Amino acid sequence: MSTVYLVGAGPGDPGLLTLRGRELIEQADVLIYDYLANKEFLSFARPDCEIIYVGKKGGDHTLPQDDINTLLVDKALEEEGRMIVRLKGGDPYVFGRGAEEAEELVEAGIAFEVVPGVTSAVAAPAYAGIPVTHRRFASSVSFITGHEDPTKEGSAINWGALAASGSTLVFFMGVKNLPTIAAKLMEHGMRPDMPCALVHWGTTCRQRSFVSTLDSVAEEAVALGFKAPSLIIVGEVCSLKETLDWHELKPLLGLGVVVTRSREQASELTSKLRELGACCHEFPTIEISPLPDDAPVREAIAKLPGYDWLVFTSVNGVEGFWDVLDDMGLDARAIGRAKVAAIGPATATALCSRGVRPDLVPGQYVAESVVEAMLREGMNGKKVLIPRAMVAREVLPDELAKAGAEVTVLPVYETKLADEDPSDLLAALEKGEIHFVTFTSSSTVQNFFTRITPEVFAPYREQVKLVCIGPVTAKTLEKLGFTPDVVAGEYTIPGLVEALVASIT
Repeated sequence: MSTVYLVGAGPGDPGLLTLRGRELIEQADVLIYDYLANKEFLSFARPDCEIIYVGKKGGDHTLPQDDINTLLVDKALEEEGRMIVRLKGGDPYVFGRGAEEAEELVEAGIAFEVVPGVTSAVAAPAYAGIPVTHRRFASSVSFITGHEDPTKEGSAINWGALAASGSTLVFFMGVKNLPTIAAKLMEHGMRPDMPCALVHWGTTCRQRSFVSTLDSVAEEAVALGFKAPSLIIVGEVCSLKETLDWHELKPLLGLGVVVTRSREQASELTSKLRELGACCHEFPTIEISPLPDDAPVREAIAKLPGYDWLVFTSVNGVEGFWDVLDDMGLDARAIGRAKVAAIGPATATALCSRGVRPDLVPGQYVAESVVEAMLREGMNGKKVLIPRAMVAREVLPDELAKAGAEVTVLPVYETKLADEDPSDLLAALEKGEIHFVTFTSSSTVQNFFTRITPEVFAPYREQVKLVCIGPVTAKTLEKLGFTPDVVAGEYTIPGLVEALVASIT
């Protein structure tokens, strides 16, 4: 029998998905997700997973609830032994209609499990600096729908009890009905100056919030352009926002940043930017591929005892070299007497993780600095092996050869133009959602402007800052007719992030 898993996707922050939720997404045969589930989670699914969007937002249902219920049953009965994951924003049973879906599955005799998620009722206020309970202000909290079932004969909400309860009140799906909600609470005795807050897209990089009073909140929400999805919080705890706010103090909150690194390498930069509040748009321009024939690498490894220096110019070079080394049943001992140079700290870290501490890491992380440092070591007559990309700058091998070294350039991987559809990124540019594009190598510059030509990008240039990891990348950008707005002083990912943040502060 197939099993359907009703999985809570959490409130939006990717870090708030449960471990069980991720595990099930990774194993799913069919993944059915809605509007409030973070689309980033789709990347966890297997390549052969069938992915179906059934998004529902106010007044715009891709698929009505009855049809979603039928879809879950149909997919479970379509084939035996499959795993169907229904990914729902927040928690499936907290105003998520998960219970209705579960009832349909029970009626059809289909096995199901529920995986609770972090509900936005708690998470969104917390990210806005509002605890839903506090010993000084509220000893209870009530979760209320702001949009009841329209087919019911009357309201199930006891406004008098809510107004008199002293609880923190958290309303879901209530922005359209905010004037009515505020009026009902005041009509039943809640004081007009009771603190009231709205949190829009809580826990995400798009979060906005404000605190008002019950008698003014509806008017202010319209003036500030607050729409769904937004939570309404009513209670004295809202007065703590100014003291306890933290998420909205992040320096890059709401700013769209394009990450052009390869998909395999994007995570480090993306995670650092997200920690600072950025909305990251991954647009990989490079694809890292192993060589179709690794025989030359095997031959070079067999001759390692004859080399005086190994020079690694990237993490990819380390990984490509070590993949073959491992496949040959060898380890770091194969390097023997050779000294090892790394172009920068990331490459050095990659070597250290494989048991090799570099003998040389230059002060500046470009090929020219590697050359300068190695020349001080004396290169005349030295045999140098440089594992690198198939196509790369020739500064390093050329200058070492001029100094009398016998240089062997060893391609251990190749970079290709990534086949990434630019339509989503172009749509984000058109909406004004992109504020920075980051470039971490000359290849990312060249490939970005191959996918989105300079002529197409030009109309957006004033709204978008171009950020380069160092001067070599900046020069490549200038050759294409664009002046970089930010060039990192330290040619590393942390240095790039630091320079980006400094440009807006």
